[in-house]
Amino acid sequence: MRAINWSKASWQSKAASQQATYPDQDALHEILGKLSRLPPLVTSWEIEELKGKLDLAARGECFVLQGGDCAESFDDCESSVITAKLKILLQMSLVLVHGTKKQVVRVGRIAGQYAKPRSSETETRDGVTLPTYRGDLVNHPGFTSEERIPNPELLLRGYERAALTLNFIRSLADGGFADLHHPENWGLGFVKHSELADEYERIVESIRDSVEFMEAVSGTRASTNRVNFYTSHEGLHLPYEEAQTREVPNRDGWYNLSTHLPWIGKRTAELEGAHVEFFRGVRNPLGIKVGPEVTAEWLLELLGRLDPEHEPGRIMLIHRMGAGNLGKTLPSLIDAVRNSGRRVLWECDPMHGNTETTVNGIKTRRFDNILRELEQAFEIHQSCDSVLGGVHFELTGEDVTECMGGARDLSEVDLERDYRTRVDPRLNYEQALEMAMSIARHMAKMRS
Repeated sequence: MRAINWSKASWQSKAASQQATYPDQDALHEILGKLSRLPPLVTSWEIEELKGKLDLAARGECFVLQGGDCAESFDDCESSVITAKLKILLQMSLVLVHGTKKQVVRVGRIAGQYAKPRSSETETRDGVTLPTYRGDLVNHPGFTSEERIPNPELLLRGYERAALTLNFIRSLADGGFADLHHPENWGLGFVKHSELADEYERIVESIRDSVEFMEAVSGTRASTNRVNFYTSHEGLHLPYEEAQTREVPNRDGWYNLSTHLPWIGKRTAELEGAHVEFFRGVRNPLGIKVGPEVTAEWLLELLGRLDPEHEPGRIMLIHRMGAGNLGKTLPSLIDAVRNSGRRVLWECDPMHGNTETTVNGIKTRRFDNILRELEQAFEIHQSCDSVLGGVHFELTGEDVTECMGGARDLSEVDLERDYRTRVDPRLNYEQALEMAMSIARHMAKMRS
């Protein structure tokens, strides 16, 4: 169905928050024109395929694993960095398949997560005030006037980096990298010395035995040599999103072809705002971040604008409330959505609501609080006769030290060893895999 009184430019008549101010508008329009003519990054049939899987997850028939960087950097467009991200998501999904006995849908915060919302328009250091850093899609992190001026050329560079990243991921996914016959190819090194090594190896061996058993029974080799991998990013920079939005042959409506799954963050979810106006008209599935301040009345009105037809697989509600707030707010939202006759995919983001700052001014998160919010989420959904169909992590496949706790009990002192993020702290590869194991154990217990 086409949205009523909508065009891909109709958002421009609304108030648009979190947008960069470009001093050279002619240069901006020239770059946007180029972007609108370049090939799409994803296809409409991939988007529709994902939408179908998200509806299955909303029914409890499969499970969504969504993860990746808080904010991607252009510098991370390297084969080793991309491979590490893919490996940890594959390892986590393997653990979840084993524990949940369900298909896992893999969605990366990748190939487009180059823009970030900020709480302030400017940043001041030593008496000098400059525009805030809004991600590599907009400007540079260095604190100079030249680096902080929004540069439209970065939009084109972001598209190119996303295309290179996607091409490499697809080559790996289609070329046998994800073959379940050889999960040892996904090793990230830590398995050799981690406390999780034995448990992970048991899971790998169990799945390998199951594959071999089915092949022996059927007399054919199991088709396990590839996986589907989808991309997601916050649909923050509206001119960039509009430039890649287009109609496609033999399908009704408009598709945002910069990503499979865009989401709206809490800073841009104004009912009368430009972001809601833009995304109500695209055919992609759509994520909505839901914080502790959200009321049932407001959420239902937002859903009415973004999904008036109650389309299956259209809406993913990503609750991010913090371990101390979840029980106070989530049950009433679940009840309100269910009573409205909607079936949505509920996903838990246990990262954002548990962010804190150390006495030394370092932004971090505690592993135990992240896990506590996840466990509460499963229990609340079960008690409300609802389905928690997915999880959403900020993570990396590298050995960073940005979140405290986990198997190695990283402390505040350890954060200084390898703290790399420019925005929010991420789980490192070991903490991410440990989290997947905890989820799998919890879901297996709920199933028994």
